[in-house]
Amino acid sequence: MSSLNAIDTSAALRNTVLSHSEIKRTRRRQRINAALRYIILIVVGVLMLYPLLWLVGASFKTNQEIFTSIWFLPHDLSQLLDFSAYVDGWTTRTEYTFATYFMNSLLITVPRVFVTLLSCTLVAYSFARFEYPGRKILFAIMIATMLLPPIVLRVPQYLLFKEMHMIDSYWPLILPSAFATDTFFTFLFVQFLRGIPRDMEEAAIIDGCNALQLLWHIVVPLLKPALISAALFQFIWTMNDFLGPLIYISTVGKYPVSLALKMSMDITGDVEWANVIAISIVALLPSLAVFLAAQRYFIEGATSSGIKG
Repeated sequence: MSSLNAIDTSAALRNTVLSHSEIKRTRRRQRINAALRYIILIVVGVLMLYPLLWLVGASFKTNQEIFTSIWFLPHDLSQLLDFSAYVDGWTTRTEYTFATYFMNSLLITVPRVFVTLLSCTLVAYSFARFEYPGRKILFAIMIATMLLPPIVLRVPQYLLFKEMHMIDSYWPLILPSAFATDTFFTFLFVQFLRGIPRDMEEAAIIDGCNALQLLWHIVVPLLKPALISAALFQFIWTMNDFLGPLIYISTVGKYPVSLALKMSMDITGDVEWANVIAISIVALLPSLAVFLAAQRYFIEGATSSGIKG
């Protein structure tokens, strides 16, 4: 009997040792897998961020070094203390500084973001919450316009705004958005609203709210993530828009940043690329700051609109 107990005890000890060794091997594999994942993520992150790092480093290089070296740091590290490219790029060679061009960009971007959110919210609220004849047909037509290349509208829009005497002003860049022509945002809001239960709205209707009160007090707060996502997209797209201002604006004093950057390369054949790159980095800062400030709402709005509806 004692021999049987000894055998059982030794077997239990062997199993315990094996289980401990198996746990150690499992943990070792997990640590190795985690390390490999982090290494891959770091390598991919560096590859994706390297162009931006090179852009920053190139703002401290000479023209010759910019076109001959792929390394982001200048050969002479003391050049990193020379910010003359940023100063020269900001002052420009015209009678205006880049402060004027940044202000012009904001005069286009801020009103366009506002009217986009207003018009697209109203149209999306109509499609998502009201029943009326032709609603599905109108919604299908709106979705179909998303497949229409914007370039085919340039000529008729230009002729229309010319007849309205709006050429060389910011109205052609802002006014279309006041009529919910940015159908992507309307579709985004519709999908978001379809995923929101109507319980609170029905309770508000019982309390006597009309449609606009319901929209302002109930729907808009719930729509906040999608609104911030749309504002972020529209802000970045409008700040980076080049073709629109190029077509409609001809006065240098009204140029936004996108045209001013192109103009800084056309003034003379001898381009100081460090100046152009430096002011390009400065031009990226507003969009980058807005994205970092709103990224949590942006991710929430994008995921919610994608999985609901």
